[in-house]
Amino acid sequence: MSLDEFFVPIFAVGEPADGQRWSTWPAVIPSQRGPRPWPDWVVTSAAAFDTELGIVKTGKEADVFLIERAVPGEPSMSSILAAKRYRGPEHSDFHRSGQYTEGRRMRNTRDTRAVARRSAYGKAVSAGRWAHAEFEALCTMHGLGVPVPYPVQVNGTEILMEFVGDDITAAPRLAHVRATRAELADLFAQVVEILRLLARAGVAHGDFSAFNLLVHHGRVIVIDLPQLIEVASNPNGMALLHRDCLNVCDWFTRQGLERDTEALFADLVATLCG
Repeated sequence: MSLDEFFVPIFAVGEPADGQRWSTWPAVIPSQRGPRPWPDWVVTSAAAFDTELGIVKTGKEADVFLIERAVPGEPSMSSILAAKRYRGPEHSDFHRSGQYTEGRRMRNTRDTRAVARRSAYGKAVSAGRWAHAEFEALCTMHGLGVPVPYPVQVNGTEILMEFVGDDITAAPRLAHVRATRAELADLFAQVVEILRLLARAGVAHGDFSAFNLLVHHGRVIVIDLPQLIEVASNPNGMALLHRDCLNVCDWFTRQGLERDTEALFADLVATLCG
């Protein structure tokens, strides 16, 4: 289905209809917007609407939706975005946060105590904290040349980012790709380069697997980065880095391309220390 077939034309600028809102771009401060230079496809006009197109993925801690940000009547001012929305305190427990956030500190001591007590307020703080952590990680990784979706903005518990796919069809996860041996070898080489880029920055993904990698026209793209960790400052850093290596090597080995976890781990440790 093409975008022209999917959208109902809007002929005049008025109030947002059902399933729409005004663009939230004007509401965020500069530090909550993606790194400059902004890509040409980023719509910055205050006259734009955000139109909900459906859900792409559900998760334990966040859901990903598809939206169109466009200025009505201006076909050149339109883009498709992925909206990752962290769940509110009534629907999420952020159960995995401890092992990733060791070594991190919050400035607000009230927030720190609330998160530790797992109060309703603490869970709301956690949702916003994870959204901002992922946005910052995306900005940093984009600047380092790591293939990630371009981060457009963060607003509260919602991150808007580049939609990776064709028209309104999302790119498949590596876990769902069926490839020849030669194609697998190329995909693994890309995965290793991504891990090396992270290691050169002193960080590990922390949840690296075939389910957190997209393959778009043969290119591997990393997603789901809220738990990105600094290996040196996190007591679990080396263990999480080793788990990242194990996850990907096991997956490629199961596909018939045998790869050595320990050799990859040693390579990355050497990169970290270099």
